[in-house]
Amino acid sequence: MRRIKNLLRGLVAGSLIFSISPVELYAGSASTSLSVSATVASSCTISTAAIDFGSYDPVVTHAAANLDGTGTVTITCTKGAVTTVGLDLGANAVLTTRRMAAGTERLTYELYKDSGRTSVWGSSGGNLLDTGVAPSKAARPFTVYGRVPSGQDISAGSYSDTVTATVNF
Repeated sequence: MRRIKNLLRGLVAGSLIFSISPVELYAGSASTSLSVSATVASSCTISTAAIDFGSYDPVVTHAAANLDGTGTVTITCTKGAVTTVGLDLGANAVLTTRRMAAGTERLTYELYKDSGRTSVWGSSGGNLLDTGVAPSKAARPFTVYGRVPSGQDISAGSYSDTVTATVNF
């Protein structure tokens, strides 16, 4: 008898649980597809690390020896982007000659794409640096090779220039 009472209690409790819990009944179903798309735009960023030539001694050291230095242009582009990098002539150029300024004085220099300093790095045509296809979105640094030619007759001072670096993609 006790067993039957426990069984009835269990049935009553179970029916209460089912009457409290929602039960979803479906008469059928239908399906379709959902299209998903995105567009990845070609994009690049560019940054630089300055060239600090240090001291130029026109009387002794650099009377017959060039003063060389290096800097860096770093680009970060969308994978697959085909890019070139240009460097303009700077703020103090005359025609195609780059010059650093200290007041009214000018110190001539040049920027190159190669360590032998034979290929001038410019802002158009064959003077652009061809960086090829971006293999990934990872940053890619490129060395800028600078040279202040020997034998310049200049005054003492602190010389500088600002060159604009541009990535084309």
